[in-house]
Amino acid sequence: MPTRPNPFRLALTHLILLACAGLTVMPVVLVLAASLRKGSTLISTRLFPGMDELSLAKYHELLTQTPFLTWMLNTVIVSVVASLIALVVTALAGYAFARFRFLGRKNGLMAMMLLQMFPAAMAMVAVFRLLQYLGAATGGVLGLNSLLGLSLVYIGAGIPFNTWMIKGYVDALPRELEESATIDGATPTQTFLLVVLPLMGPILAVVAIFNFIAPYSDFIFPSVVMFEESKYTLAVGMQSFISGNFSTNWTLFAAASILGAIPILVLFFALQRFLVEGLTRGALKG
Repeated sequence: MPTRPNPFRLALTHLILLACAGLTVMPVVLVLAASLRKGSTLISTRLFPGMDELSLAKYHELLTQTPFLTWMLNTVIVSVVASLIALVVTALAGYAFARFRFLGRKNGLMAMMLLQMFPAAMAMVAVFRLLQYLGAATGGVLGLNSLLGLSLVYIGAGIPFNTWMIKGYVDALPRELEESATIDGATPTQTFLLVVLPLMGPILAVVAIFNFIAPYSDFIFPSVVMFEESKYTLAVGMQSFISGNFSTNWTLFAAASILGAIPILVLFFALQRFLVEGLTRGALKG
């Protein structure tokens, strides 16, 4: 007969889970409450505003009196471009490292692993100089203060880690499927596009989410390479709300945080069914 769970242990487990859920949800609730508060302070005498204090004025001010929508559009453009291009490059590279044997394969994998050991901030000066040269060579299209140039930074930064993830996922796929396609007369390109690529859906969704979130939430690189307010990304633009020497508008910052999180939430909920499978299967083999 199955043993009955210990009531004390079960109650303790539920309490711990509720506490973790509360710690996760509480910051979001506080930011939402601040965005609905009148004035510009983050908190007042009460932790949560009363009904008489609730207002959508900050959202109206954000959408009508600030370049918030321009900043969000810039951020979405950079994130989408970086995500799509990195997805194509890493899918091809991960499959090649997993299935083909070629000169420099082992050294290439080790080099990509070593690159992950150094923080991205170490390359900031090199990236700045590289964008200067690219800007001079392309007439500013891929240089400093360029959305495409900023996208190029994130594409290069995400390739090593994402290639390793995709390689591990492809290693876990049965080779018999590709061998059967080859016997049926399929070329290597057809085998990849028609057999392997559809099976890579979960890990590609994971890579897409990671490559979208990284530039969307980053502050350091955009603040270094973007100079005009019309070219700011969301993180850099929001920083201007709280960086004044004599005035800070935390409620406006909170409203921008709530609206700015919407694209990431939409992407996450659209691809969440692939997330767990892609992460677990990609970690099986390396």
